[in-house]
Formats: sequence, structure tokens, C-alpha cells
Amino acid sequence: MKRAGYNMSRGEEEQIPLHIPDAPNRPGDSSSFEPWKWHPNDLKKPEFDCVADETFDHATGLVRVLDDNGEALGDWNPNLTTEELKLGLEHMVRLRIFDDRMMKMQRTGKLSFYMQSFGEEGIAIAQTMALNDNDWIFPTYRQPGAQFVRGRDMVSMICHCIGNVEDNVKGRQMPVHYTYKEGRFISVSSPVGTQFSQAVGVALASKYKNLDEVTITWIGDGASAEGDYHYGLNFASVFKAPVILNVVNNHWAISTHYNIASGSNNFATRGLAYGIPCFRVDGNDFLALYSVTKWARERAKLGFGATHVEILTYRAGAHSSSDDPSRYRPSNEHEYWPGGDPIERLKDHLIKNSHWTEKEQKELEEKIDQEVISAYKEAVKYGDLANGPYPSSDTIFTEVYESVPWHLQEQWDEMKKWRTE
Repeated sequence: MKRAGYNMSRGEEEQIPLHIPDAPNRPGDSSSFEPWKWHPNDLKKPEFDCVADETFDHATGLVRVLDDNGEALGDWNPNLTTEELKLGLEHMVRLRIFDDRMMKMQRTGKLSFYMQSFGEEGIAIAQTMALNDNDWIFPTYRQPGAQFVRGRDMVSMICHCIGNVEDNVKGRQMPVHYTYKEGRFISVSSPVGTQFSQAVGVALASKYKNLDEVTITWIGDGASAEGDYHYGLNFASVFKAPVILNVVNNHWAISTHYNIASGSNNFATRGLAYGIPCFRVDGNDFLALYSVTKWARERAKLGFGATHVEILTYRAGAHSSSDDPSRYRPSNEHEYWPGGDPIERLKDHLIKNSHWTEKEQKELEEKIDQEVISAYKEAVKYGDLANGPYPSSDTIFTEVYESVPWHLQEQWDEMKKWRTE
């Protein structure tokens, strides 16, 4: 008698091989993705007071608005104005050009490290535009575009990436680990996943104070294997925290495919077990991202609690300036992603409706490119990577405690003595 690899006769057992998932395609393989079976008219908006089970189809399907021909269709169409659409396009183009210039500066030794959002520009930008200005943002390193929506200038962002005297975190974070107090953009955390449960705590504090504030946070597919992800879901479910919990499934956690993070190919349905309404949304569809986030914010505002969202996308570029994706996946794989490019899709939608032209697109790109170049020239007036000036070493001890504890004061005094010798 045999069952699942066991030889049951005489107590002998066959060795069961250890299952270690592998990426479907590796360098040298042909790239391919199954064509999407989901369409913009498939799913209706549920009521704001819906329960988790009522969103099963939303979690196993895909919320889309833009079809393959650039038409905005279905119940989820947010019917944004032409000016709102153009602003969203401008923010996305700005982020892509900013990223491209910063990566070139890293390659020429002007920055120590950098991370792009290539192919994912629409996520933070569309979602932040759907929020109120007083809502809290707990990002990962691929949501810098939210800062453009909240009004941060590029000079300040570049100063942070350089780590000069105008770096608002004073050299205490890696480049691209932004924080922007004025925009309620909480500091990006290097230990991935920590922001998820923290966001729920801040959301609960807002609810306790009876404030009209919602918190949004993101986590990657790889980091969703961390305990912080599940703590956050449970905390949000129990206390009905006004929070939007996003899992960005871009298929890769550095060089690790998402199938290492989950035994299922669906991240959205995980939240159903916690009693939270769940959605899977096309992460390269600006309108779908905006609409789902707007719905989730209204649900939170009305006191019905959290929403869990899987954002289905593909990381088109490298994980960071230290990464070479050609070593672990086909170099052109992103070109085959069924969701396409978020900038091209919104641009094509505007052109299709006679609200935009290729000439205007080129002019916008040229204008923003000059803005980035000018911003870098302004930023290095406050110090460059090679020569400084840099933030004072005193900042190691400041801005943590209201009064510096005695043991840190001793270390600080010792450092000052060493510094003057």
C-alpha cells in the first residue's frame, strides 16, 4: 500500500523530497504570462458596510477600469476630471524621470544607493490622490511618488538621497528612505514589514480621538511572509481600525519569486480569514487604483473598518542599484506583463478621448527632465556625496529623547572629546 510517497509495507518509508519553489522563468528562458481573463465590467462595487465574504469575487477576480483599448468602463470608473487625470499623469512622469536621473547619478558616483519605482509609479500616486491631505501614509521604498502628490519639492528629496546638511533625516537613513512630516509621510523602514502594524496603531489612535483621518500602508509580496503582516491584519480586524492595507505583489522580493512568500498565487484572499473585505486590483490601472482606494477610505470614514488590497503588478526594474535582475529572470520579462505600463495606459486613455497628444507628452517629459537637473544643481549647493558638508555627528544623539539620558550623554561627551583630539 502506497500513499503520498510512503511505502506502508513493513514500516518502510520512501524519502519525501523537500519542496522548494522556483521561479517559473529563469535567465535564458522565454518570458510568458497567461492572458488575463478579467475585464472592467466583471465586478460591482459592494456596499460600504459589506462583510468579508461578500468580497470573495473581488479578491479572486481583478478590479479593472481601463480595458485593453484605453476605454474607462464599469462600475469602478471614478469619473475623474480631465485635469485630475492630467495631474496624475504628470506625477507619474515626474517620478519616472526623477528615478531615471537619480539612478544615473548613482552610477556615476554622485549617490551611494538608489531604488526605482519603474513600472509601479501609479500605485502610490493614484492611491494618495484618492485620500484626504490629513490622512497618514506608511510607505515602503517604492511609494516616493506620494510625496509629489503631497507637495514635496525635489531639492529636498535629493538632499536626503545625498545625505548632505539639508537632509531632513540628517544622514540617519539610507537614501530613498524618505520621511516628510508636512505630508504625513512616515519614515520608510529598512526592516521590511514593520510599517504594517504601526499603521494600524496610528489608525486606531485617530479613531480613538474621533478624527476624520484614515491611514494607508503598503507591504511587498515577500515581506508579507513576515509576522508583522499578520499582526496588522488581526489588529485591524479586531478593532475595526480605519486603515487601508495594501500588499504590492510585484512578483519579486529582490531575487526571490513571490511563490517563496506564499503557497498560493493569490495574496488578496488572505485577509478574508481575518474578516476583512478584500480586493485584488490591477496595479497598472491608475483609475482602478484610485477607485478602490476611494471606496476603502469612505468605508473607513463611516466606521466599518479596514480594507485589504492586493495590488497586482510587476517590478519592471531592478530591486535597487545593488541588484542585477538579469542574473535571476529573463531580462525582457516585464515587457510581457499583461498589465502593461501605467504611464502609457493613462496617456493612451487621455489621447483616445482627445484630451492629450504625443506632442504634449514629449513637452511634459522635457520640462520635467530640466526640473530634475535644476533640482540636483540646487541640492549640491548644500553638499555633495564626495565632499560634504554632511550632518554633524552630534545628530547621532539628538531628536530621540526629550532629555538625553545619562548613559547616552556620557557617550556623546566621549565622542566630542575624541572628535577634538
